[in-house]
Amino acid sequence: MSNNIIKIGIPSKGRLRSGVLNIFKKKKLKILSERGERDLFGFIKGKKNIVIYYLHAREIVERLADGSLDIGFSGYDLLMESEINIQKKVIVNKRYNFGGATLVVAIPDDWIDVQTMPDLEEIAFEFKDKKKNRLRIATKYPNLTREFMFSRGVTQFKLVKSLGATEIYPFTGSSEIITDITSTGATLKANNLRILKDGIILHSQACLIISKKNREIKTLKSVLNKL
Repeated sequence: MSNNIIKIGIPSKGRLRSGVLNIFKKKKLKILSERGERDLFGFIKGKKNIVIYYLHAREIVERLADGSLDIGFSGYDLLMESEINIQKKVIVNKRYNFGGATLVVAIPDDWIDVQTMPDLEEIAFEFKDKKKNRLRIATKYPNLTREFMFSRGVTQFKLVKSLGATEIYPFTGSSEIITDITSTGATLKANNLRILKDGIILHSQACLIISKKNREIKTLKSVLNKL
């Protein structure tokens, strides 16, 4: 933290942004922007020492790690997906009851013989032995997916980076299965996918995170106590 300015990162879009802005509203902390709703910078009325930055939720975690933000709001899933050296540089100060979602393993409905992770392990070996290919898993969460698969004995797989709607990948020939974040499972079901019975990788929610690089954490207490 420099020049006694507290830098706060807020997600620039989505449910996390709405939930975080609602926190400030409930605490009667009015966020203002000079250039309207599309402005990526803001400030709190009557708090000249606080600057708001609207960033992608993933980037907020990274900026907290390098110290360019002091406080930030993001999803627990995005924090846990980040590299270990990033996780070591931040502290989860608080978890909220919004932004709830679950990272899951989902497969096509017509894979009727696959219900659990041991079933998936068997299928993965069949792919390698019979098709001479590795089972492809489309995901935006490669680190968490890799760790979970190995922990469940599934070792014969290949990760495919998802750049958009992950649910469509198994039906375009881009992957066999997916891991994805879901709130209700409705989107997966609507796209003929189902969650494995023991395929829950991680439960997530919105978090308030602070940077360890800020050695003057005591100066943040008045702000943290209001959030």
